[in-house]
Amino acid sequence: MEKKLICVILIAALTACSQNKNSDAEASNSKGIDSVTSTQASRSLPAGPDTNVKITQEYAALAAKEAYFWAWPLVNMYNRRMAFKDVKELALSGPLLMAPLNQFTMLTDYVIPTERAIACPNQDVVYGIGCLALDQSPVVIQVPDFGKRFWVYQIVDLRTESFAKLGKMYDNKPGFYLLAGPDWKGEVPKGITKVFRSSTNTGLVGPRVFLDDTKEDRKAIQEVLKSVVMYPLSDYDGKMKTIDWANIKKLPGGEGGKEEAVWVNPQTFFDELPIVLADAKPLPGEEAKYRQILAVVEAAKKDPKLKQAMIDAAVETEHQVIKPLMEFRSWGIQLPFHWSGVTNGASWGTDYFTRTAVAKSNILVNAPNETRYFYQDLDSEGIRLNSSSKYKITFAKGQLPPVNGFWSLTLYNEHHFFEINKLNRYSLGTKNKTMVYNSDGSLTIYIQSAPTEAKTQNNWLPAVEKGDFSLYLRTYWPKEEVVNGKWTPPAIVKVVK
Repeated sequence: MEKKLICVILIAALTACSQNKNSDAEASNSKGIDSVTSTQASRSLPAGPDTNVKITQEYAALAAKEAYFWAWPLVNMYNRRMAFKDVKELALSGPLLMAPLNQFTMLTDYVIPTERAIACPNQDVVYGIGCLALDQSPVVIQVPDFGKRFWVYQIVDLRTESFAKLGKMYDNKPGFYLLAGPDWKGEVPKGITKVFRSSTNTGLVGPRVFLDDTKEDRKAIQEVLKSVVMYPLSDYDGKMKTIDWANIKKLPGGEGGKEEAVWVNPQTFFDELPIVLADAKPLPGEEAKYRQILAVVEAAKKDPKLKQAMIDAAVETEHQVIKPLMEFRSWGIQLPFHWSGVTNGASWGTDYFTRTAVAKSNILVNAPNETRYFYQDLDSEGIRLNSSSKYKITFAKGQLPPVNGFWSLTLYNEHHFFEINKLNRYSLGTKNKTMVYNSDGSLTIYIQSAPTEAKTQNNWLPAVEKGDFSLYLRTYWPKEEVVNGKWTPPAIVKVVK
């Protein structure tokens, strides 16, 4: 009995000892972890790469390629601002709208087909355009009473992110709205309805006002256009200003080549990049990315071989990575019948691929609730659209694009611009009042280079005379079924005879 009792006592003592050792070990480990964490927290980590360290040309090229891709849209926007910096007055230079910084110029009709400054122009609205320099001054934008007419002001920052909600879909009241930069600390004057603050000082404003393709509406729209005006805050007096846009100065020139004007040049990209990044402060998580490339740029200032390696890398990236993004079929959310699109337009965040793809192919898109875009390079069989064939698209009865604003189908050449045709017709949609519906209530649009038969000519969307082309379906102020993806366009069918 005594032996059993002694064994029990020994076992209990050993168990207690073991538990105490485990507890001590756990406490020790915990203290160790806390100590490591505390040490790490107290360390003074460098803000970025050590600029005294020698780097290789290969590494400089690698960093340059990545930066060239994700910063391409930012440099694009920066150079558009630079193009306006010396403009002294509101004017039209051929098809181009010219305005001093912090002002915009308005058209009075559809954009001229020879325009080459911005890819994928729209012939459903009257455009305005001007560049923001909010480091110079906040600006005032006037919103007149548009009545029942659709309108939206696209307002984007250096990243092509929308930062102001002004449009029919927002039920904004007529009045004065202020755009301010990230560092402005001035007093908001009496009479300003709302202030929209940009995260960058550089940006762009592009009013879009719907216009029916009729003589009557061209006349009716003129009066309201006169009050669509933007100017520096110092010019604000609480009174609605007017400009007769039909009478602004007309200058010769402005004609471009076949492709979009070059806004990003690999030869000067890394000279401009520090200025651009100083304006567009890093988003959360981008700090290391910024420091990395800026350190390489700094090193290249002292070493011409590094600089040349970066330029060569940028040239390669332009041709091998950026240029192919002109093709809509290369990117985007893939939809039925080979259509594609995006759902984060003008709100890219760190979606660098989509931001650059859109900037290359059709920069300055609206937010999805303002406009949803559908892109097409292919027919229903997946074959490239080409003028050597004839096509049609049929919207079943009750299945026209569901919109609160308007819709249109536009045709572009391989460079995403208009190619002049005898009808001077580049899109069909809500603006066209003479399209003929089929006996079953459906609507067919015919897409071909040669004229259709007389009875369907109002439904003819002329294709380019020779070569590939693309189609672009816009839905302005889309209804919920478009926004949530339940409605997508029907197939582009090749007509076989």
